[in-house]
This record gives sequence, structure tokens and C-alpha cells, in this order.
Amino acid sequence: MSFNTVSLIKKKRDRQSLTNEEIAYLIKEYTADRLPDYQMSAFLMAAFLNGLDEHEAASLTEAMLYSGTVLDLSHVDGIKVDKHSTGGVGDKLSLILAPIVASYGVPVPMISGRGLGHTGGTLDKLESIPGFKVDMTLERYKKILQKCGMVMAGQTEEVAPADKRLYALRDVTATVESIPLIAGSIMSKKLAEGIDALVLDVKFGAGAFMKKQEDARKLAQSLVAIGEDFGKKTVAYLTNMTQPLGYKIGNWLEVEESMEALQGEGPEDVMEITHMLSGTMIWLGGEAETVKEGIAMSKEAVANGQAFEKWLELTREQGGDTEVLKDFEKYNKAKYHFTIEAQESGYVRRLDAYKVGIASLELGAGRKTKDDEIDPAAGVVLQKKVGGHLKKGETLATGFTNNKESIEIAVETLEDAFEIKQQKPSPLTMITHRVDRKGVHPIKD
Repeated sequence: MSFNTVSLIKKKRDRQSLTNEEIAYLIKEYTADRLPDYQMSAFLMAAFLNGLDEHEAASLTEAMLYSGTVLDLSHVDGIKVDKHSTGGVGDKLSLILAPIVASYGVPVPMISGRGLGHTGGTLDKLESIPGFKVDMTLERYKKILQKCGMVMAGQTEEVAPADKRLYALRDVTATVESIPLIAGSIMSKKLAEGIDALVLDVKFGAGAFMKKQEDARKLAQSLVAIGEDFGKKTVAYLTNMTQPLGYKIGNWLEVEESMEALQGEGPEDVMEITHMLSGTMIWLGGEAETVKEGIAMSKEAVANGQAFEKWLELTREQGGDTEVLKDFEKYNKAKYHFTIEAQESGYVRRLDAYKVGIASLELGAGRKTKDDEIDPAAGVVLQKKVGGHLKKGETLATGFTNNKESIEIAVETLEDAFEIKQQKPSPLTMITHRVDRKGVHPIKD
């Protein structure tokens, strides 16, 4: 079916809704290089300014989803469940929850992304493990999932190619911050994995993509609506990213903390969110009667060691060195390290996640452009977080890098991330709401 592209752009410009066929036409023509960048840019800006309704968002997701291969995982027994996070600083939860869930026989097919800017990417963390391979064919992906019950890989050219092209265009046309466009981008990739259910971690705060909780809520509702429209059970949680998750930020450093978490020594904030997400995944996977039961099972998988053993199994299957995961001293550490100290006694009242992420980026743990190389050993280890008491001269954080020239700006950025006051602040609430097909529900203590 053919349409007049200018007429479709004008229709969206004039705040009218496009049909499923009209949106499918635009995406198909653009992916096939029959629709030029300038016309797709005009459509994206019209959608950015006037929004897309729930039907249009679902149509956009469907068109991007079927622009490439949609995996058939029917040969793998069980309800396939994945998790997606909107990204943050110190967010290493995928490395912890995937083996927890898979250890109960719930298959976890996970296609992840790389970091850009102040947020870290799961693939970069995985590749900091010597030998760990994330690039693979779809056939290899399926075989690992069937053998290990989980797989962690990068996006291939076959999976949602329209999304890859559209995102690059949105990035240079100031149309990134659109909730329906973000939702379509996320869900087209997730649905292409061949999943049956999905849990979403939608973050808000200084270190998150969505700074305001209200914007995070709207995005979560859009993501859940799309997932449910496609017949996938979908649950989202709104989680706090005003300060970093955990104490270690940087690729190998976050692998270290993940291994500690899998052996029962994870930070409280990391484990609170991990168990909520993994407990929900276990429930969606049919292995628990309730989310509460799923959370208890998640905690048990850490306590009895089955989750850590599952992670070692996957690491061996994907070519990684398991010895460094058991003994961190065997890893090649950064050449340089430095500390920042408290200039006064008191309580940490604020710890800006964004600034900690930028400091880690400057040290080499992130990318300023897509072509930058990652220093896997670079990053920051925090000694104190919000609510922590300290004395003047006590260490607040330690930085690690192989680039000596990066230290000065990282020190300045880290020092500015901390605010110390005499009055102890109220504890941060880590999980504020659950969003599902029935609505938005506050999380009660």
C-alpha cells in the first residue's frame, strides 16, 4: 500500500492521528532508503511536538519490530522473561538478577546495549570480564539460552534495524526526549527477543534519563500499555536514581560488586531493587504464586549459592574467565588512583548521581562519542552515600584510571557531587510505584 509522504507529515503536523498502515508505510520506506532523512526528520519533529496516542505508539512499535527478525524461542521450554532498565549510574542489576531468575528455570533472553554519556552499558560491563563474548549469531544466541537458561548479547543487525536508524536520526534532530518515541524504541527491541513477559525498571532523578518522577511514570505507563497490547505480561517499577546504585561505578568495578551481590554481600539499595525485579520475573515466569513469594525465592537463590553458580556457568559458555570473578586480585588494576576527602564533619545530604557518572566517564569508564574506547578498570568507589556520617578528612570516594591527565577534572567533579550538612537527611525511598495494566500503585513499606 502506497501513501503520499508529504500528506502524512502534514496530517501529523496538524495533530491528527495516523493509521497503523500509514505508520507502517513510513517506517518501511525509511528502512528501505526510499524515504529521505529530511522527510523522516519532519515526521519525527511533528510527532515530538504533537505527541502520539496509544494506538500510534503501538503501531510505531509494531512497524519497527517487524522491520527485522523477530526471534522464535518456542524450542526453549518455559515462559521467557526479560528485564529492561532505562539506565543510570552504577546500575549493574542485570548481572545480578538474570542468574537469580534463570536458576529457577525461568529462561532469560537478554539483548543489551552499550553506555553513552554518564550512564553505563551492560555490554561494556560484560566485556570487562576477560574473554567474555557478547557478539554472536542469532543461532548461537538461541543455543546458549537453551543450554544455560539465560544469555546476554548485543543487538545484531537483524533485530529492529528501523530502530537503530531512527535513533541515530532522533539524536541529531533534537527529538530524543519524546515518551512515545522512547517507548517504541525500547519495546521494539525487547519484543524482537521472543519474550513472553517483561519487567521494566524506569528510573527518575539526577542520574536518570527522566529527571522528574512524573515523566518516569508517563514513560512506564506507555511501555506497559505497548507490552500488554502485544499480549506480553508487562510490569514496571519506578526507582530512584538521585544517587548512584551501590558503591562501585565503572565497568569492572560493577562486575566486582555484582559478584559480591551474588555471594550475599550486595549493597542494600542494589539488593532491594534486584529482589523486587527478580521476584517479579520469577512470578511472571510461573515459578512463584505471588511477587512476594518470588522475592523470597530470589533471596534464597543468593543465600544458597545457586545464582552465583548460574553466573559462572554462563560466563564459561560465553568464553569468560571465571577465575577473576572468584579472585578480584587476578584482574589487571588501573595504574593510578586518588581519593577525595571530606572538608568538614557531618552527614552526606546529597550525592549527585549525574556528577559521579561524569567523573567516572572522565576517568575512562564511559564514552563521550560512540567511537571512544572504554577503560574497563576505570571508575569510582564510593565510601559514603546519602545519610552516611563522616569526620573531616575522612575519605568520601576513590577514583581509578589509566589516564593520569583525567584525574584533576574528575576530582573537581566528585567533590562537587557531595553535599555535607550537620542534620541527618531522611532515607531515600528506592522503589516508589508499580505500574501494570491495572494502573499505577504506590509501593507500601
